[in-house]
Amino acid sequence: MTRRSVLVVDDEVSIRKALTKGLEREGYFVTPVKSHEEAVAVSREKNVFDLVISDLILPDGNGLELIGILKKANPDLASIVITGNGTVESAIEATKQGVFHYVTKPFNINEVLVLVGKALHHEQLSQENKQLKQALHRKYNFDNFIGDSKPMAAVFEIIEKVASSDSTVLISGESGTGKELVARALHQYSNRADKLFVPVNCGAIPAGLLESELFGHMKGAFTGATANRMGRFQAADQGTLFLDEIGEMVPDLQVKLLRALQYQQIEPVGSVRPTEIDTRIIAATNVDLEQAVEDRRFREDLFYRLNVIPIVMPPLRERRGDIPLLVHHFLQIFNEEKKCDVVMRSEELMSSLMGYDWPGNVRELENLVQRMVILKNKGEIECKDLPAKFFGSSSKLPPGKSIHRNDMMNFDLPEDGVDFKALISSFEDHLLKQALQRTSGNKNKASELLRMNRTTLVEKLKKKQLSL
Repeated sequence: MTRRSVLVVDDEVSIRKALTKGLEREGYFVTPVKSHEEAVAVSREKNVFDLVISDLILPDGNGLELIGILKKANPDLASIVITGNGTVESAIEATKQGVFHYVTKPFNINEVLVLVGKALHHEQLSQENKQLKQALHRKYNFDNFIGDSKPMAAVFEIIEKVASSDSTVLISGESGTGKELVARALHQYSNRADKLFVPVNCGAIPAGLLESELFGHMKGAFTGATANRMGRFQAADQGTLFLDEIGEMVPDLQVKLLRALQYQQIEPVGSVRPTEIDTRIIAATNVDLEQAVEDRRFREDLFYRLNVIPIVMPPLRERRGDIPLLVHHFLQIFNEEKKCDVVMRSEELMSSLMGYDWPGNVRELENLVQRMVILKNKGEIECKDLPAKFFGSSSKLPPGKSIHRNDMMNFDLPEDGVDFKALISSFEDHLLKQALQRTSGNKNKASELLRMNRTTLVEKLKKKQLSL
């Protein structure tokens, strides 16, 4: 384990010696100095300190000013201030400057050693938190949104426009389209990015517990409430609260959520005093909330409060042109993650993927690629590696039999039938791509090959988002 380094700054010899002896006994590297000037000089020379313990009043300066100078060169430096004549004002100022603790003389050396351990641990957690936020920022930035289709371009444009505002956003779309990914991107590009993003799945928490989960509760509010508990609204104060599956919220809670949005106040369960909050709300739903309003399952006034900025996530079947990009992206991720070496080159296989309707959307595609990478481990994924549903059958094909486009005319209808529309669409995609390839993208020649009007060809390519 790496030994931590501590800079001790005090003009009293006895204190320097006591701290040095105690810290060294605990395994720390210690550098003792007696003045502001010496501390700055040794810090410039070494610049490796993890923590500084400084007297507040030094012969040639102020301990807080010294800590400020040292932190400019090393922002992760932990700090403790000791003083013989402490005041409330100086303690407050020390706290403002991020000093971990303020110790008055005379002090117990063992208590100071405990504080040193806590200060270093706190600084380590702070660094890990920064690294985590940076990792999340990389994960949820625009570079990780895969797709160059028009529907996705429209989503990107809205995110860029509204991320920096505090407006409430309602993201709608089918399951698996990436609604939480959009919510996290909105948070990461907002002015609240350095605060918490708190997700809540309103459909996964029982209605009886959701109120306490959102608004918190007071001790004794109900059986089992043995202490005050902070809710998700307070946890996300000055940050972002993501309410997923908002359409599943029961009517009674809808009323309380509406009030929180209207007045920026919440009332914990069992409390009669409102609590002020500063929380941005992003909600998501996979149900049609407008229809839910008509059916009186969702409050109209709450719908309009949430639907200030609507973002509609397109299903994968409406952005088929993004499928090759997504497949390549997931192949890279899972090859690296699973230590595999799998490739996908087959045009026929890609046609099958693009012809499928993807009811589970991007999540289903991600799961399929992950499964094929794990099972294949090495080599090229082929059509025979795809599940039977990609060829129109809702059940498994006979052992050893797979359906290829060249065998289409000899295809035997399974006993339990096929998805006719998906099968024909897949074959049509294959023919259109093949015609474009043979004519090097010349749409006039491609339409002649297919005995098709050029306008019809162009419309089909546009609708299917196909290109060479």
